[in-house]
Amino acid sequence: MSSKKSILVAFFLNFFFAIFEFFGGILSKSVAIMSDALHDAGDALSIGLSYFLERKSEKKPSADYTFGYRRYSVLGALITTLILTLGSLVVIVSSIMRMFKPMEVNYDGMIILAIFGCLANFLGVYFTHEGENLNKKAVNLHLLEDVLGWIVVLIGAIVIKFTKFYLIDPLMSLGVALFILISALKNLKEVFDLFLEKTPEGITVNEVKKLVKTIEGVKDVHHIHLWSMDGEEVYATMHIVSDKKKIKEVKTKVKDVLKENNISHTTIEMEEEGEVCHEEKCEVKKETHHHH
Repeated sequence: MSSKKSILVAFFLNFFFAIFEFFGGILSKSVAIMSDALHDAGDALSIGLSYFLERKSEKKPSADYTFGYRRYSVLGALITTLILTLGSLVVIVSSIMRMFKPMEVNYDGMIILAIFGCLANFLGVYFTHEGENLNKKAVNLHLLEDVLGWIVVLIGAIVIKFTKFYLIDPLMSLGVALFILISALKNLKEVFDLFLEKTPEGITVNEVKKLVKTIEGVKDVHHIHLWSMDGEEVYATMHIVSDKKKIKEVKTKVKDVLKENNISHTTIEMEEEGEVCHEEKCEVKKETHHHH
């Protein structure tokens, strides 16, 4: 199933379920369920948004967006995660307030709702579980924590039924919200790393330098930049010093070696020995000689 389709399925599941759940929360007087409804409605909104941004991210590069639209997908992940972070903070505050005056809840209603909740969200998780796409991962994370949330509510409701210990309801609500907050913050870090052009995970400038220097005909390499548009593909630019005669073959070799190492887009500037490089970054060259 494509990213777009699975995100859409998740949207409808969540949206209708949130409405059903909201009324269920009012009827059972459960703050855990009400806060979950709020959270599900937020999820549905952000999933809808992810869908549009995911669609946009698949457009081909244009004169205005020369790198293509891949970042739109990351933007989807960012907004989704921010909504999630805010939602969980709201729930944390309301749960704490509720702890000071626990209310009776209708546990039978909660049990029935929770069973439905587990099923609905489990279907959503099933539809979005494959894929490394950050946006899809954000959506899958939403649905997974919803399933966990419902399992917690189900167990809690059963315990309340037998012990009449009503404080469990806001406690559950708090636990789920904290769990969501932590995973959302992790996701935010990934998104910010991309936006700030941090060197992607699993590769370093030094590794690339070593790799390229082992290639026959390469005398030096400097001014290396590594980044990713969407957390999936790695882009690289660099300057390579080599003999004039060998320029073509060196270029091809470098691109092939980097492709094998998951760097799919490489832009190379070739220089001859003794050529003055105008980029200030080339100062780095002097330092590298100490290591030999």
